[in-house]
Amino acid sequence: MAFAVTSSSSTAISGSSFSRSSSSSDFKVPKIGLFRLVDRHATVNLSQKRCAVKPVNAEPKRNDSMVPLAATIAAPEVSEKLEAEDYEQLAKELENASPLEIMDKALEKFGNDIAIAFSGAEDVALIEYAKLTGKPFRVFSLDTGRLNPETYRFFDEVEKHYGIRIEYMFPDAVEVQALVRSKGLFSFYEDGHQECCRVRKVRPLRRALRGLRAWITGQRKDQSPGTRSEVPVVQVDPVFEGLDGGVGSLVKWNPVANVDGKDIWNFLRAMNVPINSLHSQGYVSIGCEPCTRPVLPGQHEREGRWWWEDAKAKECGLHKGNLKQDTTAQLNGNGNGAALSDGSATQSDIFNIQSLVTLSRAGIENLARLENRKEPWLVVLYAPWCRFCQAMEDSYVELAEKLAGSGVKVAKFRADGEQKEYAQRELQLGSFPTILFFPKHSSKPIKYASEKRDVDSLMAFINALR
Repeated sequence: MAFAVTSSSSTAISGSSFSRSSSSSDFKVPKIGLFRLVDRHATVNLSQKRCAVKPVNAEPKRNDSMVPLAATIAAPEVSEKLEAEDYEQLAKELENASPLEIMDKALEKFGNDIAIAFSGAEDVALIEYAKLTGKPFRVFSLDTGRLNPETYRFFDEVEKHYGIRIEYMFPDAVEVQALVRSKGLFSFYEDGHQECCRVRKVRPLRRALRGLRAWITGQRKDQSPGTRSEVPVVQVDPVFEGLDGGVGSLVKWNPVANVDGKDIWNFLRAMNVPINSLHSQGYVSIGCEPCTRPVLPGQHEREGRWWWEDAKAKECGLHKGNLKQDTTAQLNGNGNGAALSDGSATQSDIFNIQSLVTLSRAGIENLARLENRKEPWLVVLYAPWCRFCQAMEDSYVELAEKLAGSGVKVAKFRADGEQKEYAQRELQLGSFPTILFFPKHSSKPIKYASEKRDVDSLMAFINALR
């Protein structure tokens, strides 16, 4: 069992295991039931007490040396039912609290019935914060079977650095086999990532959480456009169920929700925490190998995930509760996000300068029909809420100013909402932003394939075609 413990006294743990069956799980797992106090030669038997400890996964410790000698007391005992508490109010009270304070509160409140969800990326900061509290903590991770080799090596490094055993959850072999045999190894490139993530990540997570009353995630508000901007530091999980079953049986803690990514990295460097070697290769957000790639300067970190899909839908399902109900209802069949049906949005428009033409639906339809244009056009298909579109705004505006009077028209077409289906069908829209070049003597536009959206790269693209 991956029960990570840290403290400052000189004592050790020895564990006895026993089984408990549950209606929400079809396997039996061991519990921590006995603690041995080394310095006093006394034994305390906790098995007679009501204890709701249920490990995420039944794995034995490697050996006693993997557990720091410091842990002398059990984590606080948790009652059979979650105490009635207003977690919205608690989130408000902790809004300005530090990640360490929030982590301490979470571990104190839920003891052994809470665990850190570790993805193998910069969320190692959560483990460091847990260690700093001096309280026992547990860590689990989802092994999808398709992670990078560097991530597996990082898992091992983290276990050794903190003296813990990560509790790995695996997808159901029969489900994976059925998916691969029927649709192939890379079906997500064609029909979206949701089905694969559901089999390899969401269902294993659901099994893990049914053994807990709370979990801790590394979500941050600045991580993903449209999905994580309102993540609270603590909430009743809107999607998954916990040990007691039913709505409201699981609490979700997000200690770094209000922390900027750069501050997370400053913390990791200051504490000399081990990091995934993929980060030094340009990876920021790290997931499965086929669905993760490095990002370029100026790109948002989540642009390296499921890059063939819309920015607004870049959740694998683990944090589906972040999606607004109206947005979730608009998700199309392949899991790509769609904006509200009326095209409305609270985000103000972007690319607003005089030298940049705003195209209406009729305008871009006319442009697409022309076979002999007076001048070539460069058009960005965008959505103002898309953070990737926002990230390229300065470079695109600068490009428009440079090309003013050069014989190349620079334009924008808002392609979300009611226009999205047309843009996908007629304008090669795959994800936002999509950049098209309409040559003078060809009706078919040419799609800009590179992720480099700086002025020089876009100018090279134009010069090669005009």
